[in-house]
Amino acid sequence: MARARELFPGGVNSPVRAFNGVGGEPFVVERGEGARIWDVDGNEYIDYVLSWGPLVLGHAAPVVLDALRDAMARGTSFGIPTGLEVTLAELVRQRMPHVEMMRFVSSGTEATMSALRLARAATGRDLLLKFDGCYHGHGDSFLVRAGSGVATLGLPNSPGVPDALAAMTLTSPFNDIAALEATFRSHGDKIAAIFVEPIIGNAGFIAPDPQFLPALRRLATEHGALLVFDEVMTGFRIAQGGAAEYFGITPDLTTLGKVIGGGLPVAAYGGRRDLMNLVAPSGPMYQAGTLSGNPLAMAGGIATLQALTPAVHDGIASRTRALVEGLRGIAARRGVPFTADSAGSMFGFFFRAEPVRSFADAKTADVELFRRFFHAALRRGVYLAPSAFEAGFVSAAHGDAEIALTLERLDDALVEVR
Repeated sequence: MARARELFPGGVNSPVRAFNGVGGEPFVVERGEGARIWDVDGNEYIDYVLSWGPLVLGHAAPVVLDALRDAMARGTSFGIPTGLEVTLAELVRQRMPHVEMMRFVSSGTEATMSALRLARAATGRDLLLKFDGCYHGHGDSFLVRAGSGVATLGLPNSPGVPDALAAMTLTSPFNDIAALEATFRSHGDKIAAIFVEPIIGNAGFIAPDPQFLPALRRLATEHGALLVFDEVMTGFRIAQGGAAEYFGITPDLTTLGKVIGGGLPVAAYGGRRDLMNLVAPSGPMYQAGTLSGNPLAMAGGIATLQALTPAVHDGIASRTRALVEGLRGIAARRGVPFTADSAGSMFGFFFRAEPVRSFADAKTADVELFRRFFHAALRRGVYLAPSAFEAGFVSAAHGDAEIALTLERLDDALVEVR
């Protein structure tokens, strides 16, 4: 890490890795296998970060490695179409029929930036509406009251975003329908798109109230705006068909990432055919990328989605629920204010007695207790996200034994720090 700090800002290539949200020195990973990772000092951890979500099959899943070896032997990049792109897109559309057409890109940020440009092109409007605590990548328009590392570092907005551009971003509290309706009364004819994480995963785990997403769909339709689900995190995690299946709400556009690359850098944006036909070369909205549809990323995604059958998905979801229920029981026995929830293989918790419905709620949780708990867990070989404002993940490699061992260790950690 001393060498890294001479080369990278903060010694890292993404801010939350620096452990600023929890303090202390980050470890440096050497390898991963199944549900576990090992650092360069030989310490072993049960991993609930899983590269921030992509590794739904676990580290170094044999089916993914086999697919990568086969693809790599044929070439690593071409910059022209391959059959792998078509195969992965068909797998995505089978699970998400509302994503009628899509475009592969290389990162979630690239996907959300492109979806916003498409929404503006389709509607002829400029304003973006997003929600406090939702993180949609580090594009300029989205770095206004964002979650994730921005929240972890205590930065409400980012320097470097021009005021004129920030003024085109409207924000509203998550789960507050009255505030949302007021925003549309004032700006409804100027809003190009509503962007939302269907379940916030970048300010901790915050689920929508039953009427919140239906209200988004209604208001978008009434005012001619596009509804965009940012499923970079929730896609293929909360349900086989993502948020549209889980909540029964169909967005106009969807952004995807993480799981669709199986651990390699890939993302996508897609949705209604008439909208996607506006993207070049079919239409006038320009977006391009040399490594878009990279064969290694496509192969990793194909192997992952093919292996993530309904039975496998349901098994991971069951063990995720067992983890959350076990954490609730531990906190109750130890007399610690605590709330936790999960959806599919995604989960989160806060040291707060009342349920968390918004980013404002999340910020009232006991962050200092989380910091102590994080390090106590790490010392016992359990790696949780190094921020009180991040969701966690479970993989197919986390069996009943790993869940039981995790709960035993976390019980001991909570006793130490409460």
